[in-house]
Amino acid sequence: MARTEIADIGKQAALDRLFEGSGFTNEPTIGLRQSGGCCTAQKLLLEGCDFDLVYTPIKHLGYKAVLCVLGEIYASLRQPAALSVNLGLSKRFCFEDVAALWEGMLAACREHGVKQVGLDMGPSVNGLAIALSACGTQKKSVIGKLPATKNMDLICLSGHVGAAYMGLHVLEREKVAFTGTGEQPDLAPYKAVLASYLSPEIKPGTVSRFVEADVLPSRGYFLTRGLGEAILRLVRDTGLGAKIYLEKIPISSQTFAMAEEIGMDVVTAAMNGGDDYKFVFTLPIEKHDVIRKDFQDFEVIGHMAQPDVGAVLVTPEGAELPIHAQGY
Repeated sequence: MARTEIADIGKQAALDRLFEGSGFTNEPTIGLRQSGGCCTAQKLLLEGCDFDLVYTPIKHLGYKAVLCVLGEIYASLRQPAALSVNLGLSKRFCFEDVAALWEGMLAACREHGVKQVGLDMGPSVNGLAIALSACGTQKKSVIGKLPATKNMDLICLSGHVGAAYMGLHVLEREKVAFTGTGEQPDLAPYKAVLASYLSPEIKPGTVSRFVEADVLPSRGYFLTRGLGEAILRLVRDTGLGAKIYLEKIPISSQTFAMAEEIGMDVVTAAMNGGDDYKFVFTLPIEKHDVIRKDFQDFEVIGHMAQPDVGAVLVTPEGAELPIHAQGY
């Protein structure tokens, strides 16, 4: 495939090309004209730390990177409206690489209704760096109406956890084998956990569902660093305690199988694995029946508690184990 060096066509020409036929206009400075209920979220993704291009298709990376920041907007009960991206590029990246990355990013923007998009790029000494900033707006019917978090509020999780971490283990293991032998690995048996890591999904209707059902969460968290980290943030932010019931945490059969294959505790993967791209919301206990009926893709995994409880994982035997996470 032909390679076009970005230096040969110039930065601005490259940016212009990336927007050609996209339906978007490059807006380096994004300003939201709506007042009230606005929020921003930022993410910085670094090659070698947050992703590895040896096994991550660059178009997939673009899509996943955008979801990484839009998820924070959804978790705050707002709708994504604008996205600004800044790329740091080393000399090994050509224009075609950037075009593929940008194609994945634009696909995510279209899917989630992002109306304003900005892009810039500069040189990097060490590989690829992706800085993203997203803005979101809140519906007028929601502004000022989110309830306060209180004791016995339900803690709900939007899907199974731990699979992405297992997918990362597969890729890292096979990368070592490929480096040593040069043979292409057979990844077919691990399709489900690989998809969880490489191609996560977020439903665009995350916010509108709550509004339409008149079930407004008091708190929301987007899982990128593990369920345990989110629960500790929840306890810190609310000043309350939290009880999570081990048997209620949704874990897929493929995650169990992979954890057994590599000799890892599956609970560790579920609580501390990261990159799950799922949501934790706290919802009023009086809405329990509505949640069970209209939010069957959510699992009630626990409830808020008195502050002296702290953050604990309750085993089927009734033992309460303190929740730990990196950074705490």
